[in-house]
Amino acid sequence: MRAGLVVPRVKLLAGFGKARDTRARGRVAEKAASRWLRNGGFEIVATNYRAKPGEIDIIAREGECLCFIEIKARASDTFGSALEAVPVRKQRRIARAASIFLAASEWTGPCRFDVLGIERRAGDWVFRLVRDAFWVREAR
Repeated sequence: MRAGLVVPRVKLLAGFGKARDTRARGRVAEKAASRWLRNGGFEIVATNYRAKPGEIDIIAREGECLCFIEIKARASDTFGSALEAVPVRKQRRIARAASIFLAASEWTGPCRFDVLGIERRAGDWVFRLVRDAFWVREAR
């Protein structure tokens, strides 16, 4: 993955540590991510888009580009960084779901796959957006 934009000292995830399970923490992180992306100039098109192959956390437009964004949040680095938590298998599921979304839409412009990592550092949350985080090869 490539380096992205780091914005420290953001306090949008107050309920993350109090969430009762992984899904609840994910909802808190995705809500904060949507707000952070909107503040950064993105237009949210869809959240939690589900298709048979998988789910896309956020679909948003940045200018003329449609972005399929995976959100990963970590309260600690015990299990690795948030940005490391999107293995190739997950990337393929996201890409397949994106293909279904695109087939059902009228979108003809450029697209990309981004990852927004959210990590707790020194008591604050740091958002790190990696644009073009991965590419998907066409099947042979």
